[in-house]
Amino acid sequence: MKPVVVQREVAGQIFSLETGVLAPQADASVVARCGDSMVLVTVVRSPEPRSGVDFFPLVVDFEERMYAAGRIPGHRFMRREGRPSDQAILTARLIDRSIRPLFPKGAINDVQVIVTALSFDYENSLDILGLLGASAALTISDIPFDGPVAGVRIGLFDGELVVNPPFKKLEASKLDLVVASTRDAVVMIEAGAHQIPEKQMLDAIVKAYETAQTLLEMQEELREKVGKEKTPFATMLPDDELTAVIRERYGSAIKSAVLQASKELRETKVKELREQVVAELTEATPEEKLPLLPLSFDEVLHHIVREMILNEGVRPDGRGYSDIRPITCAVGISPRAHGSGLFQRGETQVLTIATLGATSEEMLVETLLEEEVAKRFMHQYNFPPFSTGEVRPLRGPSRREIGHGALAERALEPVIPDEEMFPYTIRLVSEVLSSNGSTSMASVCGSTLALMDAGVPILAPVAGISIGLVMGDGRYALLTDIQGTEDAHGDMDFKIAGTRTGITAIQLDLKIKGLPFDVMEKAFERAKEAREFILDKMAEVIDRPRPELSPHAPRIISIQIPTEKIGEVIGPRGKHIKHIQQETDTIIDIQPSGTVFITSPSLEQAEKAAEMIRLYAADPEVGKVYKGKVTRILPFGALVEILPGKEGLLHISQISHERIASVSDVLKIGDEIEVKVLGVEPDGKITLSRKELLPPPTRLTVRSHPAGGVRPRSGGGQTRSHQHREPHGSGSSLPNE
Repeated sequence: MKPVVVQREVAGQIFSLETGVLAPQADASVVARCGDSMVLVTVVRSPEPRSGVDFFPLVVDFEERMYAAGRIPGHRFMRREGRPSDQAILTARLIDRSIRPLFPKGAINDVQVIVTALSFDYENSLDILGLLGASAALTISDIPFDGPVAGVRIGLFDGELVVNPPFKKLEASKLDLVVASTRDAVVMIEAGAHQIPEKQMLDAIVKAYETAQTLLEMQEELREKVGKEKTPFATMLPDDELTAVIRERYGSAIKSAVLQASKELRETKVKELREQVVAELTEATPEEKLPLLPLSFDEVLHHIVREMILNEGVRPDGRGYSDIRPITCAVGISPRAHGSGLFQRGETQVLTIATLGATSEEMLVETLLEEEVAKRFMHQYNFPPFSTGEVRPLRGPSRREIGHGALAERALEPVIPDEEMFPYTIRLVSEVLSSNGSTSMASVCGSTLALMDAGVPILAPVAGISIGLVMGDGRYALLTDIQGTEDAHGDMDFKIAGTRTGITAIQLDLKIKGLPFDVMEKAFERAKEAREFILDKMAEVIDRPRPELSPHAPRIISIQIPTEKIGEVIGPRGKHIKHIQQETDTIIDIQPSGTVFITSPSLEQAEKAAEMIRLYAADPEVGKVYKGKVTRILPFGALVEILPGKEGLLHISQISHERIASVSDVLKIGDEIEVKVLGVEPDGKITLSRKELLPPPTRLTVRSHPAGGVRPRSGGGQTRSHQHREPHGSGSSLPNE
């Protein structure tokens, strides 16, 4: 086995593609490498077409392998990789969306692309390598593929665009943009940004496209060296003759069925008409063409929708190109939730629920990229079957649900306050209650409403919109706020979310083989106008976060303690911290920095816990008076706890001014007394005094008795008993009175 290797330098990094050694039984395999990051990509096509499908059965899997980063999977009872992580699914979707538009129309052979991570150096991203390797493997295989395609990541640091920044530095970037490009145009965009202006975003996309040309050249060189001759797919395509017949006989009826404002009515009419057409044409259609009747009907439907939009300026529901469907917003839908927002645009309706929790309720995520990442902000998206009037089993979140949830999370994350400002874990769940296009962008809007309803001090409201496209005969039409029919029959789904200031997230999916930059620029302009319109509508219901949290939300306060006092606050085996939590019914999280987060249903209890923590962290001060509790009686004194976990010695001589025969005569365990700190030794020993806080002893004065004797008299005039001594050397007693 002799390897074939090609290399190119991009932004100071050497990218290489190698084939001919690994996975020889795959239709094609490529190892893509940059630095010490490396992936193996295999592609296989099934020899037989899949029957009964009307879509291209492409599957892309990204296989995380913890050994790639020198780690053993963290599950204690099963030390191997299980179901793919969300990050692996998002990487697979990114690759899928980049290559899918480049396959022939109507292909029905299964194609599987598997990207296996072999090595990860924490510097060079695996998603870029996975896309590069997938495109290269398809390019040199016998599978028809209108590539190659290459991905480039762009970051933004101090106003400067950086090509393929190191993975470890991405957290400091104001932009995380991935652009997939062919020789001719951009085919996919995925971006998260901190309110980036449209012009700057477009500049970054152009830079990524230009940079990708070097990686495309490298793949073309590999194809010249080892590329196989392409073997056509089995296809399922409409029949031209049937399409012409259906167009002639039923074209006007199809157009009438399409022109309905209601999705339900439109789909019902189209379905009934499809069944009518198939029934009426079955007898006159050759048997071998019968399976093509529904496809031919759908082809006519497809062209009629597109012609209406391009030639007549008419959308299926009667809107103009830039019109947005009616918008309805509401908050406070769930009385017990910490925040809730309902956003409806046309027949798309999403309810988002916000829940606030303690910092300890962060979600720990183990991925190949990072070990046990803690997420304090989470957005999750559910798309139940009833939202489209369908019946299907519930099997947990689908790849689509994970992808849409991540897109909305990416759009909202830049406006979430940091932990110091708002020390809460935040979970958003968007429930799609009705779907007719762009539910992910509706989730962004509903989530913004829910966050403000919950009193989360977001930096700015965020809204999202999807821009569609129909191209043909040298013309094109951009469609604001596309619905399901326009998505199905259009060429583009360009989701753009942001604030009034700029963009926070982008996701571009195409059905054509590229998007010209002038069209992209106009789509950005259209999206900005729509975004501002939607933000105005949302502001009519709630324009800023509520000043107070929901009464059902927990109260969290934070205090700072010296890092060297963390152990004392926790106590041996957590004794002290457990005591505080039980005493105050709170949840306490102590950070390595010394920041302590206290979570409680009651602000009063949280403040009580904070005071107890301060006492555990406090050092006794010499000369200060403390109210302490006697914890132990000793022969020579008593131990008194003056601060939680801190005891001092009250020596017997410091208990009282008077001589004490036994400590237990004066003090008992549990007595609360005030003591003064006399000193603190370097080893931590504390000496206390009670005597110094007591009134000084009374001085005695003596005056002559009228009868010649003496009577003791205190300064206060009170008479005390006194034992008189006889004069020195005298044997007589004192005279009687």
